Amino acid sequence: MTQARFTLTLPSQSLELAQALADTIDEDVRLDALAVTVNETDEAQALWNTVAYFEDEASARSAKDMLGGVIEPVPDVDWVRRSLEGLAPVTAGRFFLHGSHDRDKRRSGGQSLEIDAGTAFGTGHHGTTAGCLMILDRLLKSRAYHRIFDLGCGTGVLAIAAAKACHVRVLASDIDAEAVRVTLDNATLNNLHPLISGVTAAGLHHTAIRHSAPFDLIFANILARPLVALAHGICQLLEPGGTVILSGLTRDQLRWVSAAYKVRGLVPVAIVRIDNWVALAMTRPQTKRPKRGFGRSAIYTKAPGWERDI
Repeated sequence: MTQARFTLTLPSQSLELAQALADTIDEDVRLDALAVTVNETDEAQALWNTVAYFEDEASARSAKDMLGGVIEPVPDVDWVRRSLEGLAPVTAGRFFLHGSHDRDKRRSGGQSLEIDAGTAFGTGHHGTTAGCLMILDRLLKSRAYHRIFDLGCGTGVLAIAAAKACHVRVLASDIDAEAVRVTLDNATLNNLHPLISGVTAAGLHHTAIRHSAPFDLIFANILARPLVALAHGICQLLEPGGTVILSGLTRDQLRWVSAAYKVRGLVPVAIVRIDNWVALAMTRPQTKRPKRGFGRSAIYTKAPGWERDI
């Protein structure tokens, strides 16, 4: 039996304060948290709590002495197996995602991808991932991509989908080495291993990322704060005419995140909203926008109606 892990749950408060507390826990090396989440506890009163996960009870109690809160053991459950049992296949445009338990449901048309979460995040069921796939499906109807980068790859859903649809090599990175391993395993499972390269990197700090740039398509399905913090670096990696698909943000964070990229010259071209989650595509204009009309540069301008869901 594996050693039990523990959570420290802190009292509910405003979203801003809960996020700030999560950042503090995440950045304080003394606390040594495995992960931190912010969860809505009362929609009517707009209350959120912060939950930190720890390797053992001693680490959790040390954090409790500093922050207060309530400690609880994490049940010894095979959450991967439990979650997969309840996951139905997902359709997002041309893409059909299924787990290994649903291989018999693969469809003849479109592009089927087999993705199991394993020990990394992401099976395509979350609104952020599905939104990215829907935008990718739309973008591929009007152009091809040749140099693709998946930042924060998780299980590799987006990297694998892009490699299969575009038949080109894709670079995938994640701060978690286990996520990179799972991505490469899933690439092998889908017979795409030769097209997927994976590196473990914090943000954009890896020579493989710099040497592979510029990219004409970048996925950044992470969270709002790192999307803003990495805006300058991501924009530097994007070639003129290239597109970045941003996700991991909520509806109330859309204006904040998009502004960080607009000030660096990018313009929005597509958006998907699924429940409270948003996926947004922005492009670096290849030419100066005309004063009147759209002409040949229409794809790179903020065309009327871009904010409609797709």
